[in-house]
Amino acid sequence: MSAVAAVDVGSNSVRLLVLAGDGTRLRRDIVTTRLAAGVDATGRLDDAAIDRTVTALAAFRTTWEGLGVATGPGRVRVVATSAVRDAADRDRFLAPAAAALGVPVDVIDGTEEAALAFAGAALAVPTVPPVAVVDVGGGSTELVLGPADGGGRPVAAVSLQLGCVRLTERALGGDPPRDDEVAAARAVVADVLDDGLARLAADASTAAVPPVGTLVGVAGTATTLAALHLGLASYEEDRIHGAVVPAAALSALADRLVGMRTADRAALGPVQPGRAEVLHGGALVLAAVVARLGVDRLVVSEADSLDAVARGLLG
Repeated sequence: MSAVAAVDVGSNSVRLLVLAGDGTRLRRDIVTTRLAAGVDATGRLDDAAIDRTVTALAAFRTTWEGLGVATGPGRVRVVATSAVRDAADRDRFLAPAAAALGVPVDVIDGTEEAALAFAGAALAVPTVPPVAVVDVGGGSTELVLGPADGGGRPVAAVSLQLGCVRLTERALGGDPPRDDEVAAARAVVADVLDDGLARLAADASTAAVPPVGTLVGVAGTATTLAALHLGLASYEEDRIHGAVVPAAALSALADRLVGMRTADRAALGPVQPGRAEVLHGGALVLAAVVARLGVDRLVVSEADSLDAVARGLLG
């Protein structure tokens, strides 16, 4: 089977994964474009954010074609999540993106996004069932619950209007944020989580979310916090994948990051370009999820929804 390429158009970054026909990874790239900038407040996409994102996608096409991927349906799939599905004017992005990519962009709903996150992560790291997966993105956070017997299909999922970009824009305007801003952000997180966990329990047909054996964290907030917990001088994927972050350490990291200036967060070795501006918002969300689910640790996976999309192309 020939090589395939999967692209995730997220709220904070766009990502590319190219796999050979046997599933071997050929390339994984990430570019921060912050497509969600301003969407929470205006409901519309920013012109500069559209331009940044389309430029990054055009470069991705050059990359995958250079690796032997034939551009077209069945060999390439591009999915877009919160920023695009929430924007009233998303066609202003979808048309130029499709022209640059040579394939259409699939705007997936929160349910599919959650299922892809679970499929990509649940089997990628050692776990004890039931497994839950948390994916803190730029505009949304997906929570997915697996079955008690450790099967590979989720039994419940919910997508929350809560992400690192959305929370930072909504409540954390100071640099560093003021105490009242941090308190307001924590209140927003608590309110959204209250509703989200109730919906997750209802989807699982239970009175409350059952105890979780392992909570797996995916996406940039979780992987960056794992790198900081490990004390890495730079971003090292092999060491981050499968890392265990105790709940207490995660809470302390969130408190530390929210008290820092953006420039100081950016100077931390493993923090990749474009993440320092919103990392503290994501950390507050992730720490709150861990605390509310009552788990004592977070297992971090580099494999996530993008891996699931790529494997889907391989059948």
